[in-house]
Amino acid sequence: MRRSIRLSIVTAAAASLVLTGCGGGDGDDTAATPTEDAAAGDGTTITMWVDETRLGPVQEAADGFTAETGIKVELIQKNFEDLGPDFVAQVPTGEGPDITVCTHDGIGGWIQNGVVAPLALGDLTDQFEDVAIQAFTHDGQVFGLPYAIENVGLIRNVDLAPEAPATWDDAVAAAAAAGVTDFPVLVQTGTGGDPFTYYPIQTSFGAPVFEQNADGSYTDTLGMGGDNGHAFAQWLHDKGAAGQLSTDLTYDLAVEKFASGEYPFIIGGPWMLDSFKDLNLSIDAIPSAGGQPAQPFVGVQGFCLSSQSQNTVAATNFITNYLSTEAVQTALFKAGNRPPAQRDAAAAAASDPIVAQWAAVGANGVPMPAIPAMAQVWTFWGDTQAAIISGTAADPAAAWDKMIADIQAAIG
Repeated sequence: MRRSIRLSIVTAAAASLVLTGCGGGDGDDTAATPTEDAAAGDGTTITMWVDETRLGPVQEAADGFTAETGIKVELIQKNFEDLGPDFVAQVPTGEGPDITVCTHDGIGGWIQNGVVAPLALGDLTDQFEDVAIQAFTHDGQVFGLPYAIENVGLIRNVDLAPEAPATWDDAVAAAAAAGVTDFPVLVQTGTGGDPFTYYPIQTSFGAPVFEQNADGSYTDTLGMGGDNGHAFAQWLHDKGAAGQLSTDLTYDLAVEKFASGEYPFIIGGPWMLDSFKDLNLSIDAIPSAGGQPAQPFVGVQGFCLSSQSQNTVAATNFITNYLSTEAVQTALFKAGNRPPAQRDAAAAAASDPIVAQWAAVGANGVPMPAIPAMAQVWTFWGDTQAAIISGTAADPAAAWDKMIADIQAAIG
């Protein structure tokens, strides 16, 4: 589920900051340059960490690679939420893999700590969606081969709500017409909050997490304070008090409720779709609550190369010539339901209208910040959000201001 992915991002990024100074963070190629790579077929083995969802497609690619080069690929299955923190902890010790499944938003911390190497993709970059390459690009170098793009959207049960709501009030009215009296839009929250899922609603109040430069890159200056942040905090309080939002609404419960066919809307991602196979669905833009466009985070998943790999040439060959193909990228899409990052695979997948709708929503999103400062945001952000929704924080503006102060202090 997406919630576990979000938590893995937090943990990986936070863990990476602990290791600051253990490797070069200037983004050059020196850390990744091998002194000697074994030739094909001489007993070389490269190791790769992969989660359960990606295991099948990656194994097929590895089998083809081994058959053609004689180089073995040892795949080590790990829980997705363990990939990031284990990579950060083990690469400096020499115990990490040559390659790992990765997410773009942890790369800033990985570069800072010297655990990830750049990839020389050359003309291969043109075969991938621009946003996917941009997400993995830092200081002009690419630090991951993307395979999937993901974002949340409004998943609508067309049989209960024939029209897409433009605003939160429209969604409330549509839910009432469908006989729903508690949650007009199912927004999984939980006791720790869920800033990832709530982010498009927050941006509709003009309260982005960090300010951006003219070129779209993120600064480490918080953008969600002040009046706009207060307005969002007050909205959370009011909707929580009205019973429209609740910390009791966990991911699993929200999915269960929507899958029952009794609720018209849920905010979520393509990872939910397997639970909704019996429903007539549309994927729409998330309705605005604050008057401005609701912009979801866009996340990109990929494959990253360890800066300490002793088989860099072989590992790079496997990443760029085998994991990059349309066939493998399509297999990864079918396994994980995330739209492919490779253009040909994405075009083929878009023949499914649901996939095309996800892409349309994501086109209006914003990349999740990949800066190290993002690691300091999640816990304060989620806990404050949950406290306001539950009513534990009696003064939403004061709680929001304390959150901003705590985050700024943590960033330093």
